[in-house]
Amino acid sequence: MKILVVYYSRTGKTRAVAQMIAKKLNSDTEEIIDLKKRTGVIGYIFGGRDAMKKSLTKIKNPVRNPSKYDLVVVGTPIWASTMVPAVRTYLKNSKIKKAALFYTAGGIGSEKVFEDMKETIGKVKIMGLLGLSGKDIRNGYEEKLNSFIKKIKK
Repeated sequence: MKILVVYYSRTGKTRAVAQMIAKKLNSDTEEIIDLKKRTGVIGYIFGGRDAMKKSLTKIKNPVRNPSKYDLVVVGTPIWASTMVPAVRTYLKNSKIKKAALFYTAGGIGSEKVFEDMKETIGKVKIMGLLGLSGKDIRNGYEEKLNSFIKKIKK
C-alpha cells in the first residue's frame, strides 16, 4: 500500500508525531506550508482566530499528489478547539481515496476535531483516528501510536 503522511506543525510537535508515523509505515511525507506568517505571539493569536472562524489560508502547492496514494494520513495541531487553517485548506483542495487522521493538542484535545476534519474531507473512508493530548505528548504515546498504526495496516 502506498501511503503519504501530511501534516502542519507550528511548534514541531505535530511534525515529530508525523515523522514517527511515516517511519513506522515506511511512507512518504509532506509538510503543509502556510504562506501566512504564524510565528510569534501575534501569529499565535491570529492563527487561533482564523481557526475558530474556520478560515482557509494560502498554502504552498504540495509536491506530492495525494490522489496517487492508497492512503493519506493527515495531522493537525489543535488551535481554538479545531484544526488549523492550513490543514483545512489542504483537505478542501485535495482528492484523497482513504484517510487516517491525527491531532496533537497542548491541552486535553477534542474529538470534535475529527468530526470537522471528516466533514471537510468529504466522503472518504477513514481508516483510523489518533488524538494526542498534551499529557500524551509529555508522558509518551507509543501504545496509542502502535494501535493507530495497526488499524491503518488492516
